[in-house]
Amino acid sequence: LLFVLGTVSCTFFLAVNGLYSASDDVIELTPTNFNKEVIQSESLWLVEFYAPWCGHCQRLTPEWKKAATALKGVVKVGAVDADKHQSLGGQYGVRGFPTIKIFGANKNKAEDYQGGRTSDAIVDAALSALRSLVKERLSGRSGGYSSGKQSRESGGGDKKDVIELTDSSFDKHVINSDDVWMVEFYAPWCGHCKNLEPEWAAAATEVKEQTKGKVKLAAVDATVNQMLAGRYGIRGFPTIKIFQKGEDPVDYDGGRTRSDIIARALDLFSDNAPPPELLEIISEDVLKSTCDAHQLCIISVLPHILDTGASGRNSYLDVMLKMAEKYKKKMWGWLWTEAGAQSDLESSLGIGGFGYPAMAAVNARKMKFALLKGSFSEQGINEFLRELSVGRGSTAPVGGGAFPKIHSVEPWDGKDGELPVEDDIDLSDVDLDDWDKDEL
Repeated sequence: LLFVLGTVSCTFFLAVNGLYSASDDVIELTPTNFNKEVIQSESLWLVEFYAPWCGHCQRLTPEWKKAATALKGVVKVGAVDADKHQSLGGQYGVRGFPTIKIFGANKNKAEDYQGGRTSDAIVDAALSALRSLVKERLSGRSGGYSSGKQSRESGGGDKKDVIELTDSSFDKHVINSDDVWMVEFYAPWCGHCKNLEPEWAAAATEVKEQTKGKVKLAAVDATVNQMLAGRYGIRGFPTIKIFQKGEDPVDYDGGRTRSDIIARALDLFSDNAPPPELLEIISEDVLKSTCDAHQLCIISVLPHILDTGASGRNSYLDVMLKMAEKYKKKMWGWLWTEAGAQSDLESSLGIGGFGYPAMAAVNARKMKFALLKGSFSEQGINEFLRELSVGRGSTAPVGGGAFPKIHSVEPWDGKDGELPVEDDIDLSDVDLDDWDKDEL
């Protein structure tokens, strides 16, 4: 038993530890080094955003390594584990894996790579992009690092999305807001504040777009708005504080580059984002679209409505919603169906007509699943999901190696179930006394 558990844990560790190592010519990129390595670089960069569990990414890995070796000293080739560093993937609008982007003359406007997934196709695209970059420089249009510096001093300094706050407007906008606020307290004469200004402005624009305005970046001139400076104990400049509804403000002590600021803002956004939607499996499309789009989809099979009524079913759904909220950062999909409505699916997941409510976590890429063995309760499900999140727990292949046929059903109307109406039987001609004698 110990050997089996050790093997499972070790296998998972290898799986989540990225697809590249220091011995490769592929440069591993993280939120810590991305700005310095890529954005401030003179070089052309090809960057793959991947997830270790993604089959397409695993197939691309040897080709990406081969391309990196061929392009060594000519074009930089990097990779971001966007499953581990979701904030960095989110910063560049990564919605699926693998996503490849080309960071050329204007590092703030990466281009999507749409070519083939072979090393030859990747190298051809890199050299084509490099040729364009050199021609731009030849024609007098700046590129590379000089372009990055220029944007920091001019384009990056466009403060249109930084909200200026004052003693009189602060409480109205910030304290009573449902949004998250990152507020910089600055002094106009402060050199560090001047250095931060273009980074803060560029981050404000990106964060506004990425979070649909749910995380806001603001600035307070603390030399003018001394009431606010006193209230929050501002002693040095710049000081950045994070304000969230119902919580005391906390100091932001992260890096001062736009990528650092954006990464923290996106983490705050995911912390405050609504939980994933809990969908009833009423069609094949619901199952496929949910399970294909997420690393895992959590499928619950709830008892028939006649066994629980609406209140019983809603109590089970409430438990699932709480767990979806608790594990929302994992970006799993959440589904449910009624016992018997998708009997083929139940059989393929080893549930098969008994033991309701039941829960299975399915990896649709590997077509493997794990079953909840404990109670269908907050504690039981939490233990099950926690084990899954660290790679423990036994798995089995989905029966048949693929999802079975899914039946289209009417969605639950939220009401108690009704027994089917049976035809009335006329018993007037039956002699019950004779029937009893015969039976005896």
